[in-house]
Amino acid sequence: MPSQILDNALGGVGHTPLIRLDKIARLHGLKCNLLGKVEFLSAGGSVKDRIAKAMVEAAEKEGKLIPGKSVVIEPTSGNTGIGLAMACTIKGYSVIITMPNKMSLEKEALLRALGAEVVRTPTEAAWDSPESHIGVAQRLQREIPYGIILDQYRNVNNPLAHEYTTGPEIIEAVVSTPSTSERPSSMKVDAIVAGAGTGGTITGLSRALRKSHNPSCVVVGVDPKGSILAVPESLNQSDNGGQYVVEGIGYDFVPDVLNRTEVDTWLKTDDEESFAAVQKLMRNEGLLVGGSSGSALAGALRWLQSDQGREIANTPGKNVVVILPDGIRNYMSKTWFLKLAMETQSPLAGTIAQVLGKPDASARSAVEDELSGKQAATLASL
Repeated sequence: MPSQILDNALGGVGHTPLIRLDKIARLHGLKCNLLGKVEFLSAGGSVKDRIAKAMVEAAEKEGKLIPGKSVVIEPTSGNTGIGLAMACTIKGYSVIITMPNKMSLEKEALLRALGAEVVRTPTEAAWDSPESHIGVAQRLQREIPYGIILDQYRNVNNPLAHEYTTGPEIIEAVVSTPSTSERPSSMKVDAIVAGAGTGGTITGLSRALRKSHNPSCVVVGVDPKGSILAVPESLNQSDNGGQYVVEGIGYDFVPDVLNRTEVDTWLKTDDEESFAAVQKLMRNEGLLVGGSSGSALAGALRWLQSDQGREIANTPGKNVVVILPDGIRNYMSKTWFLKLAMETQSPLAGTIAQVLGKPDASARSAVEDELSGKQAATLASL
C-alpha cells in the first residue's frame, strides 16, 4: 500500500492487501493457501474504484471530458457509481447515477454525499427496457447537454484496469512472499475465484495471470442464481430470471467486457450460502465484507471440494485467491445483515444474563433497548 503522501484520494485506489484466510481453510480441511484480495480497503471502498479511475482518466486523455461542463452519467449497482463520484468530485465533473431500487440506501447516501444525483429505477425492469437503469441513463444522456456515459459494460478500460493493476498486485504479493516449511508456497497463483457482474474483473484477472505469470492458473467464475452469465447455459436454466438479494454480481444480459472463454469453471450460488460465508469471513477472519464477497468465498469452497478443485485443495503450497469486492459499509441497513449481526448470540450471552440477574436477557434485547424509532422497528420486523 502507498507509503508516501498522495496528491488526492485517487492515489489510494487499489494497492489492497492479499490476506491469508487460514482459519476458514482449517475449518474446511484445506491444505492449500486460501488468500483473500481485500478490496474494501481501496479509497472508495470497492474493487470498482479501479475501473472508475481508469475510465475517467482514459476519457480525459481522449478529450471526451470537459471540466466544468461534462456530466458523467452511469447505470450501476452502486459501487462503480461511488468510484466515479469520487473521481469526478476530485476532477470537477458533475455526476448522475441510475441505480435499481434493490440497491442499498447506504449506496445512495454515499453517492449523494459525494455530490452525485441519484435516479432509482425498477429492479424488475429488463436491461433493455426504457425503464431500466441502463435505459434511463441513455435517455438522460441524450437530453442533457455534455452528458456522457462511460459505460462500464462496454468500456475496454474496465477489464484493462484489472489486467494492469489488480492482477499484477496479486502476482507481486504471491511471488514476494517466501515459501517456508511452516508456510509453503508454489510461488504462483494456482487458482483464482471471482464473482461476475460486468465481468471486467474476472476477464482482466484471467488475462493478467495467464499471459505472463501462470498459464495453468484455474479461473473460477461465480454467478448468482437468477443471473445468466454462467456457462454452459444449462447452469442458468433452473432459476433464470429469479430475484436475488446479493448486490453487484449477476445480470440478465452478457456485458461486452465479459469474455466467458477466459473462465474455466462457473458455479452458481444462492443468497443463503453467500450470507453464511459473509459471517464466516467476519467471525473467523475479522473481515467486514459485503454479500458478493460471501458469494465468492462460497463458490471457492464449493469448487475446492469438487473433483476439479480437490487436488489443489489437498496440496500444501498451492495458492488460491478469492476476490473480496467490497465491505459491509454499503449494506448495514439490509435485512440480511441485521439478521446476521443481531440474531446470533455468542456463548457469553448466557454468562452476561446470569451476572446481571436477567435470566431472559439476550444480546438482541440489550441492543433493542438502545435503538430508537426506525431502527427498532426494522429489527422488530425481522
